[in-house]
Amino acid sequence: MKKVALVFILAVFLPSLVLAWLAGRSLRDQQFVLERQQSLLYQGVADSLSRAAGSFLADRQHDFAQQVETLLAGRRAGDLARSFDDQLRTNWPLAAVGFVVTLNGEILSPSPTSNPAALQFCTDNSKFLANRESAEVFWNSLNQAKPNGLAAYAAAAPNASPGAEKSDPARNDVSKGNNGGKSTIRSVVPQQQLNVTPKEADQGQYSKVAASEAEFRQIIGDATEGNVARFLENKLHVLLWYRPPSDPKFVFGAQLSLPNLQAGLQPIVREMDTAFQDDIVVALLDDHTRPVALSQPGFAGQWKQPFVATEIGEALPHWEVAVYLLHPARLSESVRSLKLTVGLLITLLLLAITAGSWLIVTDLNRQLTLARQKTDFVSNVSHELKTPLTSIRMFSEMLAEGRVADPAKQRTYLNIITAETARLNRLINNVLDFSRSDRGIRQYELKPCDLATIARETVATYRPHLESLGFELEIHDLERLAPVQGDRDALAQVLVNLLSNAEKYSGDARSIEVSLEPANPGSSEIALSIQDCGPGVPRGCEEKIFEQFFRAHDSLSSGIPGSGLGLTLARQIARAHGGDVTYRPRPEGGSCFTLHLPLTPRA
Repeated sequence: MKKVALVFILAVFLPSLVLAWLAGRSLRDQQFVLERQQSLLYQGVADSLSRAAGSFLADRQHDFAQQVETLLAGRRAGDLARSFDDQLRTNWPLAAVGFVVTLNGEILSPSPTSNPAALQFCTDNSKFLANRESAEVFWNSLNQAKPNGLAAYAAAAPNASPGAEKSDPARNDVSKGNNGGKSTIRSVVPQQQLNVTPKEADQGQYSKVAASEAEFRQIIGDATEGNVARFLENKLHVLLWYRPPSDPKFVFGAQLSLPNLQAGLQPIVREMDTAFQDDIVVALLDDHTRPVALSQPGFAGQWKQPFVATEIGEALPHWEVAVYLLHPARLSESVRSLKLTVGLLITLLLLAITAGSWLIVTDLNRQLTLARQKTDFVSNVSHELKTPLTSIRMFSEMLAEGRVADPAKQRTYLNIITAETARLNRLINNVLDFSRSDRGIRQYELKPCDLATIARETVATYRPHLESLGFELEIHDLERLAPVQGDRDALAQVLVNLLSNAEKYSGDARSIEVSLEPANPGSSEIALSIQDCGPGVPRGCEEKIFEQFFRAHDSLSSGIPGSGLGLTLARQIARAHGGDVTYRPRPEGGSCFTLHLPLTPRA
């Protein structure tokens, strides 16, 4: 049993505990998993809108090129240059100022005296456009044929300023994007920083776009169009430029009107996928982390702490498409619900495993006990069969050989042979009846009968045997009527088994009492009790004595004969008749076994 229990613990119970521990650990990561899933989903939304905003700016770049080509139709670039600012602002509302410069750095438009906006533009950008100073810019050139190094710049612009020729090549070798630029910290801190190391997360998340110091001519290089963004007095200026193929010495450009640009970007944000409108709000944030467009107007949140965010790029540096949760507590509620569900499931599975383990161990213990009882049963039956056979053989040989001449002794020996034969017959019948009952093939012929009559006849048959052993048999109320529905032979077998049991366990008292009375006053049951004055049933064995093969006192060690089937068979027969056999201890010592049967109404 100990080996089986050890194997069970090692093979089933310990692996189950390990799995439960692993499942419990996974519960702690559920919030991270859900947040990760949501962040990936909403990051996709932010990336999609960021690309849409980039596409919108690229379309405006092409619109500007078409505007320039339209204004140049049938005209020379030099003739258009003087009036380009006025005509561009009239035909294209997105432009705040239109400008024209030559590759040599000559500014042809706008005129500083034309309007205040032109004056401010010239003040801010004249040196940069004339290639007389480097500026910290974010830029993107389209259709650039080759890298724009210092040598290419010097060859294309021999009249450039001397300071540009003496500049550091490493500083001026600025290719597309943020190569060699100065990294800056993003103005927003997304709650889900997806592609950063823990060290970067502690220090803040760096922007993916960076400023580079360059001159305007160096930025243009051999490209035909592009855009430049720069900050002046902490205010963003976005410049588009275009070189017409008909006269590439002229560069036409426009400074965008940010209010009009924001108005153009608002529909992109508001056309967010409706599948997410109940869960999130998308905001377009400018470089000062101010919302310039919202998918749901009226929303107010902590603009610097979105759930996820994506930068638009070099065209609008430090502008972000940010996603905010409408119901931040819903995620925690989902995590708690998931933890509770999984926790209950793990607990239920552990309880099921524990209950199953207990049932398996209990059944295994029962089977081992039953196996031992069957072994004891074989030993007891062998002993029980051998004892009467030995007596029968011995006394029959004495009578057959004529060694007993006294008629009284002969009669005694014959009575012993008869009693031992009846005992042997009872034992064999018990084994056969139990086998048939255990397999469910025994059938009873139920007929109206009188339990009192059956008791009187059985006691009368059994009385000589008991009296020959010195027993005193007392009978009470066996004259009353006790009509029952039953099988006479089966009920008689129950009484014989109970009398035989009282005979075995009466001890030195040698007294047996048989009584018949109603189970309770006014009850529809009749109770036939058989009492002895023996040692009684040991405490804790009151129900076990009715189990198959169980014996409170082993016949081989105690000297009390028996097979462990008499009481089992008696209860089976009683229950097949709708009754039962019960045990109770006598107050003055001994045992009382009672056969309960339902009474049938008398005709």
